[in-house]
Amino acid sequence: MTLTRRTMIASAAASAAAPAIAQPRKKRPLVIAHRGASGLRPEHTAMAYLLAIEQGADFIEPDLVMSRDGALLIRHENEIGGTTDIGKRPEFATRKTTKIVDGQKIEGWFAEDFTLAELKSLRARERLPEIRPGSAAFDGREPMLTFQEIVDIAKAATSRAGRTIGVYPEMKHPTFLKSVGLDIETALIKALDANGLNSKDAPVFVQCFEPGPLRSIRSRCKARQVFLTSGENAQARAMLTPEGLKEVKTFADGLGPNYSLVIPQSKEALGPATSLVKDAHAAGLDVHPWTVRAENQFLPRSLQKGTERGAMGDPGPLYQALFETGIDGLFSDFPGLCFTAREKYLAS
Repeated sequence: MTLTRRTMIASAAASAAAPAIAQPRKKRPLVIAHRGASGLRPEHTAMAYLLAIEQGADFIEPDLVMSRDGALLIRHENEIGGTTDIGKRPEFATRKTTKIVDGQKIEGWFAEDFTLAELKSLRARERLPEIRPGSAAFDGREPMLTFQEIVDIAKAATSRAGRTIGVYPEMKHPTFLKSVGLDIETALIKALDANGLNSKDAPVFVQCFEPGPLRSIRSRCKARQVFLTSGENAQARAMLTPEGLKEVKTFADGLGPNYSLVIPQSKEALGPATSLVKDAHAAGLDVHPWTVRAENQFLPRSLQKGTERGAMGDPGPLYQALFETGIDGLFSDFPGLCFTAREKYLAS
C-alpha cells in the first residue's frame, strides 16, 4: 500500500471517529393564535380558540374590555356593534351613542355601558364578513366570553392535550376605561392571582399598546409583559431605536411590533429584514410580531393568489422570513398555517 493510500485511509478513519460538529439549534418561536383561529371562525369565540389549540397554537390571545359591573369581557374593542348582534336587538337600540376613545370619535354600543348579564345575552358575529364568508357562516352561534372562561379553556386544553396552552391577554383602552371608573389593570391582576398565573413562570403574557399601564402594574404584575407598537409616529419610532428599547425594557419583558417593522412590506413584495429583532434582543426583550393574515388583501402582490374578494394567498414566505430573523413568537389569524410554517422552518 502506498503512503498516499495509507494516509487517505487514516484520514477517513479519523473523520469517521470524530464527533459531528453540532449545528446551532434553531429557536422554536411560539405560535400565538390572534383572537383564536380568527381567520376561520368569529373572533374571540370558544370555537375559534378551540380550533386554534387543535391546530397547534401555543398561546391563545384574548382582548380585554369591561362591563359596567366590572367583569373582564373578551372583545376586540369596547365598541361591540361590529362583532355582536346588538344592532339587531331592539331592546338595546336606545343605548347607541358616540364617544371619544383614545382621541377617536366612535359611534356604536360600548361594553362598559352594559352589565355582564346583558352582554352575555348577545351573540358573536364575524367582523370581516365580506373577506371571511366562511367564518361568517358561524355567526350567532356563541356568546361573548369572560376572561375566566378563556383561562378555563386553556387549562382544560392543557390537561387534555398534554402540552401547555398559555393565555396572552391584551388590556384595551385602559386609560379611557379608568376615566369612566373602570380599573382594568387591577381587575386583570386579581384574575391572574385567582388562577395562579401571576408569576414569571406562568404561561401568560400581559400586553398593551399604552406604556403607562404597563409601568403602573409592574410592581404588582409578576407575569411577563409585552409592549405593543405599530411605530405609527415619531414618538413610537423613537422607542424602537437601541436606546428606546432599553427604556422599554424598564417596564416590559417583550416587544410586540407590527410585523412590517421586522419585515417591511410594499404593495408588490416583501423587503429585507430590519435590525429590530437584533436590537430588541440586545436590550433583553423577546420579540412577538403581529399579525400575519392569509387573505390577499393583507399580502403583497407577489404572495397573492386569485382575484376574488377574500381569496387566500400564500403567507408561507412571510412566515419564513419572520422566523429567520430570530423572533420569539408570532401572532397569526391562521394558527394552523403558522404552525405548519414553523415546523417547516425548524426542519429546514
